[in-house]
Amino acid sequence: MAVRHPKHCCILLLLLALLSFHPPSSCSLDPQQSDSGAAPPDRDAEDVATKELQSADAPRRKLLQTSGAGVPFPPLKVLSNGKPCILFQARKLSLRYERQKQVDLTERAFSPHKAVDTTQSVCRQDKATLVMMFGDVDDLKGLSIRLQLSNTFYEASGRWWYSMDSLSLLYNVSEEAAFNASEVYAPSSSSYHCVHVSSLERHSGLLRPGGERARRWTVTFTDFQIQAFNVTSGRFSAASDCTTFLTPAILMGLVTSLILLLVLAYALHLLLHLKHIERDDDSKADVYFPQDPEQSEGCCVESLADKDTP
Repeated sequence: MAVRHPKHCCILLLLLALLSFHPPSSCSLDPQQSDSGAAPPDRDAEDVATKELQSADAPRRKLLQTSGAGVPFPPLKVLSNGKPCILFQARKLSLRYERQKQVDLTERAFSPHKAVDTTQSVCRQDKATLVMMFGDVDDLKGLSIRLQLSNTFYEASGRWWYSMDSLSLLYNVSEEAAFNASEVYAPSSSSYHCVHVSSLERHSGLLRPGGERARRWTVTFTDFQIQAFNVTSGRFSAASDCTTFLTPAILMGLVTSLILLLVLAYALHLLLHLKHIERDDDSKADVYFPQDPEQSEGCCVESLADKDTP
């Protein structure tokens, strides 16, 4: 049977290509598998390379297992009745006012040799406030950082969750720069960890300026981790890590999937349209066109004779 519509082949090929599409794997192939004829590597060199890779990956795996991995100082502890009630840690804490020099407060905040003043911190069942008073830092007089957290029970999930309501910079006696930090939250039984808690957009911008004064400041915590409720020892509980949904990789995957879905929908639309045309062609009656002039004349004579017959 002859094909009436040549577009069928193109559409079928397009559908087969879409169905056989497989995204490339992100895992690299073993050189030994990619080249079976290559000589096997030296065993000692392979063992050394394996140990170096394991030692390089160990801090990252350890970060998921225990708190404080890769952080130069132990966590800051706020005590209530002799027991820790707030744990806070960061690998780096830096501030910048407009275009001035960046101020690194990491050692001032977490060094055990010279502990920061946290006497104004408060621990309660539903509220917690961490206040770090640094004193005079460069041109800033009486610099303090205040983190306010609240603990709330949500009936929908049946769990307690805490969030960091705000972060404030207090300086020069009466000036304050407040940031909204409501995106920092975790279950009350867990600590909260994020690679960056910052006012910079390139670091997800979890700290939102609450006014014109706060927009002049840049605040960045690296490897931020905090637990302000249900602290049972001097160590962090299992961490609830921050996640960003629309990362560049996820966004590219969504766009690619959307394009493939549009192409597939268009191909199906063409296929259904061509089937509809085929049904219309099959329903039409076949028309006979004689090609021999004598046959055509004979046909006409027979028709006239039939009409003259009484």
